[in-house]
Amino acid sequence: MSAAPVASRLWALSQFVLKVHSRCDLACDHCYMYEHADQSWRRRPKAMSLGTLRTAAARIAEHATRHGLRSVRVVIHGGEPLLLGPVVLREMLACLRAVIDPVTTLDLRMQTNGVLLSEAFCDVLAEHHVMVGVSLDGDRAANDLHRRYANGASSYDKVRKALALLRRPEYRRIYAGILCTIDVRADPIAVYEALLAEEPPRLDLLLPHATWDAPPLRPDGDPTPYATWLRRIHDRWTADGRPVPIRMFDSVLSTAVGGPSGGEQLGLDPVDLAVVETDGEWEQGDSLKITFEGGAATGMTVFTHSVDDVAALPELVRRQGGIAQLSAECQACPVVRQCGGGLFAHRFRTGRDFDNPSVFCADLKEFILAMNGSVTLPAVSDADAAESALPDDLIDQIGSGFGDEATLRYLADTQLLIAIDLLSKVSERSGGRHAYAAEGWKVLEWLDEAAPGAAGTVLAHPYVRAWAVRCLLGGETGRDDVGYLNSLAAAAALRAGQGVDLRVPVFAGRLHLPTVGTVHLPSPTTGVAEFSATGSGFTVRAGACVVAVDDLATVGAAWQPARLLETDGLAVLIEDGDPYRDCHQWAPAERISAAEDLRWREHVTRAWRLIRDDAAEYVPGLRLGLRTVAPLVADPGGLMRASTSRDAFGSVASVLAEPAELAVILVHEFQHGKLGALLDLCELLDPSRTERFVIPWRADPRPVEGVLQGTYAHIAVADMWRRRADQSAKARVHYRDYRAWSEAGLDVLRRSGALTAPGARLVDAMARAVAGWAD
Repeated sequence: MSAAPVASRLWALSQFVLKVHSRCDLACDHCYMYEHADQSWRRRPKAMSLGTLRTAAARIAEHATRHGLRSVRVVIHGGEPLLLGPVVLREMLACLRAVIDPVTTLDLRMQTNGVLLSEAFCDVLAEHHVMVGVSLDGDRAANDLHRRYANGASSYDKVRKALALLRRPEYRRIYAGILCTIDVRADPIAVYEALLAEEPPRLDLLLPHATWDAPPLRPDGDPTPYATWLRRIHDRWTADGRPVPIRMFDSVLSTAVGGPSGGEQLGLDPVDLAVVETDGEWEQGDSLKITFEGGAATGMTVFTHSVDDVAALPELVRRQGGIAQLSAECQACPVVRQCGGGLFAHRFRTGRDFDNPSVFCADLKEFILAMNGSVTLPAVSDADAAESALPDDLIDQIGSGFGDEATLRYLADTQLLIAIDLLSKVSERSGGRHAYAAEGWKVLEWLDEAAPGAAGTVLAHPYVRAWAVRCLLGGETGRDDVGYLNSLAAAAALRAGQGVDLRVPVFAGRLHLPTVGTVHLPSPTTGVAEFSATGSGFTVRAGACVVAVDDLATVGAAWQPARLLETDGLAVLIEDGDPYRDCHQWAPAERISAAEDLRWREHVTRAWRLIRDDAAEYVPGLRLGLRTVAPLVADPGGLMRASTSRDAFGSVASVLAEPAELAVILVHEFQHGKLGALLDLCELLDPSRTERFVIPWRADPRPVEGVLQGTYAHIAVADMWRRRADQSAKARVHYRDYRAWSEAGLDVLRRSGALTAPGARLVDAMARAVAGWAD
């Protein structure tokens, strides 16, 4: 099995663009939709009907379910989507949420020219958690080269007004960034400074659309004007300390160290996108409209074809083929892994189709080589290199306190990658008395193909990594750790409804099948048992003892199904069976009674409702990342106990608390998990700094990582109490205390001298979040 997410396959698409309106209120002369070869917009309805949208949403939900996708991204696009008006837009967004949210996490985005953006629109977009990108080409002179009304009037002032609206505190969280199309006639520094003045969370610099049949503008015969233009901004951006993520630059830096590109313009990331037009037609990426009439067409509609049908198209399969799908000239290029042949549409030439380098080949090669050979690149620290390989806004999103769905999806996916890598190392130890564990690895490889969603769900269970780490460190005496690999395979087979025969480890009379349940044998057997899955049930034979389970949902003396709680979009396990849940600071409670299970369900359900009311921004992350709540043994003195584990992302352990307190616990502890996941990806702190620091919330001086963890969690808690401050004096006191602790922690971190560049960026984002609270 490769170290890639088991839950994802090359033929699964996770990004969808919905063309909800096919007309635009601007007449930009560089627009791929209206000004290039494909003119199919003329025959399409102006707006997508609600029925068409609902059918498209159902297709997306169907696909997500089939492939076990943990999230999908849907981009509301046009034309100009704001031409729908706020009432219709709200109906469409509500429909998408209603159809897709129940089966997977929906990451909603919108791209707009911004001229119609108003408070009414922003309220609708904020209500449905839609991240908004705005198109602006720089300063007034640069923007007015192309982005004008049909009568020639400028759109500049209205777009800036829209951006000012998105910067307001109540809308800042939906401000995704600015998209700028390059024109080499514009002053690059003036463009950069104008864009930076709008305080975007991210910038996208896009090469203008062109093909070999319709090549780009090259003033005065300059063979590489786009490389020169980009280098001027890059040099200024570097000198400024990279104040804002710029996707193209981050892509070059990331791919230079073997990371993903994060977009289509550069790199070899598989393309997993499909477009739905206003009439329900499936299309490929809409940039292909610049190539020829019907360049993006598939001949399929949402009414007649599934997403799987679209994903199986040879044109899409080709674009997931890495270097092998590139032209011979590209394959021989020294920067091919960074360039990736450029944007697919930019390779088109009549007679040779897409078997060409990008029409911007010379520019891309020169710019990439210049970045690779710059004086700053070899001097980049390990922490900086790791940061550059991350999605450009990941640290800022986490620093905001909550992070959007895309951020949590990335953290969850990388945690799954880490778990799979650890499992591959464990499988290498399946020799000697553990030789039978090789069977489990083979079964997981098979299920990776046959039922990727089932295997991915099991391997993403928080305590799988905790087991693997313990196993690689030597394991516990008397516990058959390596053989537990077969228990994972058995659980995945049951979830997939597949028949399988495996030998599985039993410890102290228990056989645990992660995410499925626990077998309790009548005798305290320790050893190896025979396990046979029948599709709908299973049989376990341990010596003379036989346990048969025909219905996985039925509780019995010998079978305890996993205690799954599903409520208002949250799905978590009340985990009282996994043997590796003892990785938490406090002792886990033993198997809880039916009455205790009911109390836990009631308290978690009420706590979740309070989180939705008091901390709505934290809901997407918790819904995507929180997988287990593990009951702890209560403290004899009644003190609160709660914890997370660095090796169990997605888990929270706690004693049973009242719902209001449990809500705070879930948010607080999950913050530690998110920060731990980020620490797995990049170095936030100088490891040579071992001194301890005095902080107001602890009597004992703490190491700098303890200060960072405490401060990050306290910011979330302060935010929750802030939202409750008008409800009681107690809430106001808690808010003041936690805010003061947060500010003190930020001060200690900034003065510590222990922050790396990524760490300083994270702390700055945390400080901005606190400063944005209005008392």
